[in-house]
Amino acid sequence: MPIVVRQTELQGIKLLGRGKVRDMYDLGDRLLMVSTDRISAFDYVLPNGIPDKGRVLTGLSLFWFDVLRRIVPNHLVTADVDEYPPELHQYAVMLRGRSMLVRRAEMFPVECVVRGYLAGSGHKEYVETGSVCGIRLPAGLKMADRLPELIFTPATKAATGHDVNISFEQFSKIIGDVHARRLRELSLAIFRRATEVAEAAGIIIADTKFEFGIAGGEIILCDEVLTPDSSRFWDKAAYSPGRSPASFDKQFVRDYLESIRWNKKPPVPKLPEEIVQGTRAKYLEIYKRLAGRALN
Repeated sequence: MPIVVRQTELQGIKLLGRGKVRDMYDLGDRLLMVSTDRISAFDYVLPNGIPDKGRVLTGLSLFWFDVLRRIVPNHLVTADVDEYPPELHQYAVMLRGRSMLVRRAEMFPVECVVRGYLAGSGHKEYVETGSVCGIRLPAGLKMADRLPELIFTPATKAATGHDVNISFEQFSKIIGDVHARRLRELSLAIFRRATEVAEAAGIIIADTKFEFGIAGGEIILCDEVLTPDSSRFWDKAAYSPGRSPASFDKQFVRDYLESIRWNKKPPVPKLPEEIVQGTRAKYLEIYKRLAGRALN
């Protein structure tokens, strides 16, 4: 069984911050982004890590950066640990496969969400209002129905807690009209291309979120891209509208936590081994299905 990396400690390297999953280090005009095996649910990081999770997130992001490079440049410098600055070489075993050296960018303080199917918070809002983020949808849609067309539903980033859905008008006020229109255009183009690739592999991308920044005067795609942490992936062969499809992500963990009736307050429960291994299997499977090869 692979070692679980829940937290990194790189002596002599400035820690910029720790998110729910990633540890970020400051290397001047570049950053080191390390995907750990931490997993969160309902806004809490769980005591267990999921073996290989960080490697799946990094591997899939690298796969998609390559697929999408003709649509938008990205922040990747290299994921080859041998090309990292010398002071990082002593950590090569830990960093290999789960880290990226990236360009520092001025990040837009928003999430760019694209939805192709009615699911999650979008479905809940639709049931209540007939709309998703202010976008009116046809009556009579069921859970997991394919939307008549893609919709762009941005959100504000939250340091803690849930991101907050906002209208396109609010989105434009935050980042400006020109950038808002360009990020919407890029997000939709990326989603369309990713859908082609995923459906050829028998996978439906129900929705996803992107993050963008500006570096060298150009808009670039940043952070993770189309991973099980940022996207809702369904098996095309098992898809059936009207119910919530089984997904290749941490929904497996959420379902377990709901089954034990956790009140979503500390103390955060530890996951049993079968849930840890079941989650790991889902992450490894979506990597294999999309990338076309098993995780090395």
